[in-house]
Amino acid sequence: MTETSPAGTAPALVERALESYQALTELGERIEDEWQYVTDLSAAWSAELRQLAAADPRPVDAATEDAVSAAIEEIRLIEDPHRAIDWLSTFPQIVRLALEGRP
Repeated sequence: MTETSPAGTAPALVERALESYQALTELGERIEDEWQYVTDLSAAWSAELRQLAAADPRPVDAATEDAVSAAIEEIRLIEDPHRAIDWLSTFPQIVRLALEGRP
């Protein structure tokens, strides 16, 4: 039996992840020449993650919660706008893999 997470459902976990993702987006937007790219990338990934979570709103297990929480903690450490831009594609992939890999 898989232990469920206190985070609840996939949509709740994704919304928590997207709060941190928004801060990452805002950091990346500081690079004026990359503003449009950052904005477009963030909008596309945010929509995709919300759609993925809505398609499978089952409760998340503790392992999924832990994986997404670890990724959230990692992006909270980022202070360099250029590094933030690099993570705008990486972070959503981690969240997606965690959600798709749950039992």
